[in-house]
Amino acid sequence: MLYATSVSEFKSEQNVAFLDKCIADLAEKKIGAMTALYQSTSVSVYSFALSILKNPQDAEDVLQDSFVNIYSAAGSYRSAGKPMAWILTIAKNLSLRKLQERKVKADIPQEEWETYLDSKENVSADDRMIISETMKILSDEERQIVVLHAVSGFKHREIAELLRLPLATILSKYHRATIKMKQYLD
Repeated sequence: MLYATSVSEFKSEQNVAFLDKCIADLAEKKIGAMTALYQSTSVSVYSFALSILKNPQDAEDVLQDSFVNIYSAAGSYRSAGKPMAWILTIAKNLSLRKLQERKVKADIPQEEWETYLDSKENVSADDRMIISETMKILSDEERQIVVLHAVSGFKHREIAELLRLPLATILSKYHRATIKMKQYLD
């Protein structure tokens, strides 16, 4: 099977099937499945972990631990049409556990985001700019919502479920964040 690796593919129903297939292939220990899954989702997982942890080293740890857990749990995965939600739930749980261990929130150096994103071929210049500008001006919650929507392609209702917030709150915070970004860019 040929594996696609473009971040933009997250936004289509075909990609849901692609990710489900990657996870199923991973459960069967097929060669290339982990590589394809990692290349397709690592930017979103790292960005999401970094938006919670605000520490690049911790986010890298969570990124790696997430894929170890995904590998271990692939056999018990049952598709509900939301493979990225499943993957990001693993990352979220690991991030929250890391926060409990550290009980510290550090600022994210801007150059850390830029260096990481520059190393990823599947992140467009637009995605880099949005993430870079978002890190400068948004609150933690706004940053998470924008990253999940703009980078990972989640719908607002999916973000509400993932973050366990009301849909109206997600919509409001996203709207405020985009206004902040627009004003900042102007």
